[in-house]
Amino acid sequence: MSQNMLKFPIIDQKLPNKRDALSRTKDWGEIYQDFKKSDLKDQSSRCSQCGVPFCQLHCPLHNNIPDWLMLSASDRLQEAYEVSSSTNNFPEICGRICPQDRLCEGNCVIEKDFESVTIGAIERHITDTAFKNGWVKPVKPQKELSKSIGIIGAGPAGLAAAENLRRYGYRVFVYDRYDRIGGLLIYGIPNFKLEKEIVNRRANLIKDSGVIFEMNFEIGRDASLDDLRQRHHAVLIATGTYKAKNLDIRGIQAKNIVQALDYLTVSNRVGLGDKISQYNYQKFNAKDHDVVVVGGGDTAMDCVRTAVRQGALSVSCVYRRDRKNMPGSLSEVKHAEEEGVNFHWLSTPEAFIGTTRVESLEIAKIRLGNADNTGRQVPIRLDNSTQSLNSSYVIKALGFDPEDLPTLFDCPELKVTQHGTLAVNQITMMCSIEGVFAAGDIVRGASLVVWAIKDGRDAAESIHKFLKGKDTLIHATN
Repeated sequence: MSQNMLKFPIIDQKLPNKRDALSRTKDWGEIYQDFKKSDLKDQSSRCSQCGVPFCQLHCPLHNNIPDWLMLSASDRLQEAYEVSSSTNNFPEICGRICPQDRLCEGNCVIEKDFESVTIGAIERHITDTAFKNGWVKPVKPQKELSKSIGIIGAGPAGLAAAENLRRYGYRVFVYDRYDRIGGLLIYGIPNFKLEKEIVNRRANLIKDSGVIFEMNFEIGRDASLDDLRQRHHAVLIATGTYKAKNLDIRGIQAKNIVQALDYLTVSNRVGLGDKISQYNYQKFNAKDHDVVVVGGGDTAMDCVRTAVRQGALSVSCVYRRDRKNMPGSLSEVKHAEEEGVNFHWLSTPEAFIGTTRVESLEIAKIRLGNADNTGRQVPIRLDNSTQSLNSSYVIKALGFDPEDLPTLFDCPELKVTQHGTLAVNQITMMCSIEGVFAAGDIVRGASLVVWAIKDGRDAAESIHKFLKGKDTLIHATN
């Protein structure tokens, strides 16, 4: 083992410098600066190189974290990048947006007494350094194959699958209804967490690898699923889940109540310089409002922190569980609190009050009961606990459900589960139609980007095995 490691007893945990809350809320830039070279080596050397690397086991991609930490500590960053990118298509993105406190860092064996290794910040630095030094190259397959694959969705699952399939030599075509590559990476995640240039840089690399993108292309409008099956030897559905969950409470139709994704999309489009109608600009702008965000996931955190930057008078978050049981990243909660967001834990919305526009929100207090079949404690409303929150603008961030793809794609034989997600063979990831596969949130339900990447990689492997087993070409016209 390298003498550079196991330094956690003598070197304290240190994150990259974080901009103070007052200055960072005046712009949309990322809040963390990059590591200095000396700090990177020191923080990497804190790894204990344990015999059972729980950080790796609890990473959905099973990244070889101890190996690239040891290489970083030895100032062998190019090798560290090669190890990191061997299991992760987008390490620079995961290093920025993964909830490391619930995954790798949260399971670091030295965390309890000495604080965990800052894995996410190091992962980000390694890949950013690789891009700066020209170590990151487009995929160049050893052999070009005649078979083609159509991928529906240019989000993280679709992009990961596209890159891996291109590596095998397949002709890969990606179809997406948006005008930019990246899906929610572009339109759902604010710049202060993931600057759009980071996504564009990766998208350009995939294009340079030979993947063909058909943007502003909607299945069900521009082509049916059967049309794509006729064009390609296999099809991967990686659409994600975009249908917002709703609240069924009194006053829900009042004005100034908006859905989280609509709100974030418009905000991101403004930041990208897109032309936005005056109506939408005003409808999805929290400036000079008392804002309440309902929900406790990372999307809710994106919304509260966006509202702060838009110039809201006040920002509150209402969530029916406590801090410990919220699904989002705890570090995101900390950032939000630093930026002035108020949290109402163990609270649930009861009614929106207002004649035409929302003027306040009635909430009731909650206690957590016994765990249900998912293992999470069931929220139970407390009697006589109603209180009122002043609010002139409400954002619903309650999660997402899958759209009705059999209807949308004009393909009734496409089977779905009771939850509306696509039914697939859990081993092959094939849908109810031969040669049609699915990956990411449309199978798993709304989840993390890192899980979408894993699913996309797994789907690419399954498609490759499927096509290798086909003796003849089928339905290829491209």
